[in-house]
Amino acid sequence: MLVRLAAERATGALLLDGGTLFLSDGEVVHAESHAAPGLDVLLTAGGRLPAERWKEAVDRAGARCQVGRFLVDSGGLAGGELEICHLGALFDAAYFALAPSTGPARFRPGAVHWLGPVRPVHAERVQRETRRRRELLDSLWPCPAVDTAPVIRHASVRAPAVPRRQRAVLDLADGMRTPAAIARLLGRPAFHTLIEVRRLAAAGHIETPHASVTSPLPHPVPDWVAEIPADPDIALLRRLRDALEAL
Repeated sequence: MLVRLAAERATGALLLDGGTLFLSDGEVVHAESHAAPGLDVLLTAGGRLPAERWKEAVDRAGARCQVGRFLVDSGGLAGGELEICHLGALFDAAYFALAPSTGPARFRPGAVHWLGPVRPVHAERVQRETRRRRELLDSLWPCPAVDTAPVIRHASVRAPAVPRRQRAVLDLADGMRTPAAIARLLGRPAFHTLIEVRRLAAAGHIETPHASVTSPLPHPVPDWVAEIPADPDIALLRRLRDALEAL
């Protein structure tokens, strides 16, 4: 449906099981998902914008759908900074909104998001980035169930030390918080948190829900897997895959 709406240069909200995509003239201008922290969380919990400034912007400009413009005009954020943060939040939520689902998709013509225009993104680019992210996660650890299950520390297994970013996630793993909840507490994009969760599962730090593994689980990966950057290149992923297959 997203492809068809883009071809028709539609304006409105595409409602899916995993979230909502807002379109303007066929381009994606915003995305929301219950599984991803919103732009407000990324800005305020991340320490970039005081919560009072965000609330002021919503109160004074939300009804006009000009919250983004208000933040820039009032000096809360630079224009470029808002674009970067907004794109990050858009791709983050779109990943979950476009997840495979059996539920119906609905379109609400004319719906406009209260944030207002920032930078539109071609629908094809959104779909391509969503596929890339899904392939990246499966390359790290082929078990999507860890993305939504409570994060449970695996205390009985000796595992390699973890870098600081993963330690922050592990410290919040209380057996009840999901990756989405941890992402909100940290003020990080949900997808970045999923990367760390998959790495922690691969290294044996957290439990893996074996019931929904999409392919046979490899043996625990070598220690150097913890040092792979958050968005590794494809060649590096292939080397990691080959190393896992050789175990």
